[in-house]
Amino acid sequence: MSRMSKMTWQPGFHSNVLHPKQQPMSTRREFLKTVGGGFGAIALSAMLNEESMGQSHHRAKAKRVIQIFCPGGMSQVDTFDYKPELQKRNGTPFDPGGKMQFFASKPGNCRGSHWKFHQHGEAGLWMSELFPRLASCIDEMSFIYSMHSKTALHGPACFMMNTGFTLPGFPSMGSWVTYGLGSESENLPAFIVLPDPGGLPPGGIINWGAGFLPATHQATTLDTSNPNQPIADLFPPTDFTEATPAADRDGLAFLDRLNKIHQQARPGNTELDARIKAYELAARLQLSAPEVTELSDETQQTLRMYGVDNAETGSFGRQCLLARRLVEKGVRFVQLYCGAENTTARKIRPNWDSHEDLPRDHGYWGRVLDTGASALLSDLKQRGMLDETLVICTTEFGRQPASQGDTALGRDHNAGAFTAWMAGGGIRGGVGFGATDELGFKAVDSATYSYDLHATALHLLGIDHTRLSFYHNGINRRLTDVHGQVIQQLLR
Repeated sequence: MSRMSKMTWQPGFHSNVLHPKQQPMSTRREFLKTVGGGFGAIALSAMLNEESMGQSHHRAKAKRVIQIFCPGGMSQVDTFDYKPELQKRNGTPFDPGGKMQFFASKPGNCRGSHWKFHQHGEAGLWMSELFPRLASCIDEMSFIYSMHSKTALHGPACFMMNTGFTLPGFPSMGSWVTYGLGSESENLPAFIVLPDPGGLPPGGIINWGAGFLPATHQATTLDTSNPNQPIADLFPPTDFTEATPAADRDGLAFLDRLNKIHQQARPGNTELDARIKAYELAARLQLSAPEVTELSDETQQTLRMYGVDNAETGSFGRQCLLARRLVEKGVRFVQLYCGAENTTARKIRPNWDSHEDLPRDHGYWGRVLDTGASALLSDLKQRGMLDETLVICTTEFGRQPASQGDTALGRDHNAGAFTAWMAGGGIRGGVGFGATDELGFKAVDSATYSYDLHATALHLLGIDHTRLSFYHNGINRRLTDVHGQVIQQLLR
């Protein structure tokens, strides 16, 4: 059996590792890589430090990332991008001219924000009344008003924000970060995703896949609704556990002897050693994963701040609290979703995709995001963690500044403009970057793609985005493709 080439990464050089499918694999390695989830996937992800570069190009300001993703298309003109001219033109014909990219129907008349805007903080940045708690954190936040996407379709746009490409199959940002920096924790995976309890986002698990990177860098998903079994198949089936503890120990001891015999017969082959360490981590996860998802050691004040016991905000509040606990334990990258693609668990829209009734749908999700995100920022700051934790909040595209057709309360998709915000981890708070036109329809000043946001995040983590690459199918692939500029105006 041939061994997989060991990754090497030196500043200024690209990795010359081939895609795993281009090289022969051992049977057990193939098995681990093809396991779709559960214990096998956990064991494989634990090999992270064996197949990561674990270096940085320059001094990092952030050690870890928490990314909040709001699928469905959050309306920029109802949240963060104040447009008084749109309010003045409310009810008048909307005709921006040129080619328009819409999804469901031609836009109707101009429609001003469904919520009033107010200035907040020392810089006097604008935020709508949809986020009363988040407004108190505005001096920690920097806003990118000029985000735009290449597509107005949910799946491809989610892929672009998460991977830099509209097509599936490319590594997610979390995978690239762990590939570049490795893990800080011995007892938890380096990249963890907390999906919305109602279901998966548009595009599903591809949003956090490892693509052509080694499968070690794919995220581990946690079920936030089940603290006793947070990872699928982490514990053996009930009928299996009926065996005596002594028999279980004897079985593990026998497996250990076989592994050592295999090691002695193949000196210099580190793959088995890596697998042994992987399963040892999986065993430790049986203790550490339930421990980190069990909130009994949190104060009642903290639980109330996150709204954990509230029927409306509780699920996302718990996700935000778990994100803080995970990075506190050394997890490198945590991504959490505020909304799912389809769910019957809620009577309102399953995410921010407000075609029919934006006040109803954004009103619900606004309260959810406002409670969880404001608590997360405040909690990180009071614990002294915000300076080294980069918090990112984004959606895949925005919404039209006009009503959707004859529906006065809905808005259609808009790939031309949306807003993202960042906080902590070297971000200079109280900053607004870029701008849309007077109606909030199109990015016109410093138009920004996901490439620039990704480049900025990697820079804060100590990585030059142009030098973090992986050789695949004849191309040195990057998270930022051949694009991307660090947004210097956001940096401290």
